[in-house]
Amino acid sequence: MLVTSERRDMKIYTGRGDDGLTDLRDMSQVSKASPRIEAYGTVDEVNALVGVVRPLEYEDVEDCLREVQNQLHVVQADFATPEPAEDDPVVTESHVEAVEEWIDEFDAELDPLEQFVLPSGSEPGAKLHHARAVCRRAERRAVELAGTQPEINERAIVYLNRLSDLLFTLARVVNKREGNREEHPTY
Repeated sequence: MLVTSERRDMKIYTGRGDDGLTDLRDMSQVSKASPRIEAYGTVDEVNALVGVVRPLEYEDVEDCLREVQNQLHVVQADFATPEPAEDDPVVTESHVEAVEEWIDEFDAELDPLEQFVLPSGSEPGAKLHHARAVCRRAERRAVELAGTQPEINERAIVYLNRLSDLLFTLARVVNKREGNREEHPTY
């Protein structure tokens, strides 16, 4: 038996975007093809890929990825808000520092990196490599956006740069824990 609620607060469809425009957080409208939408849409793609990796049997990695997903929502809100108010979510230095701390913590478990690594390994490791590659694309989209919109929060771009390093590190950690040997490119 399907149980339904008597009251729905929000419809999934509104029809507002049928003309190719979408609302920013301040309710101004822009083209769905704008660099701003490309930037935060690609961040959304990273978030979805991180979600594909979860749940993981490694609680420390799972906890880290859960927090990363929440932080990625902050990045999206930051990019979707042309002129943030004091109480709007924005990426801060503390977000970047958290990612750097995770990188240092997980990297201590790994052998030093001496050459490039092929993005492969266990299923969760390969998915983390995929998320890392899309995160690099999100960073490129954000840099492109910042080139045309000077108000873009530079810390959000730095965050994406560090996040791709974290996802790479986590892919290596998960692969090591899963017993997968790293493969290196041959030239």
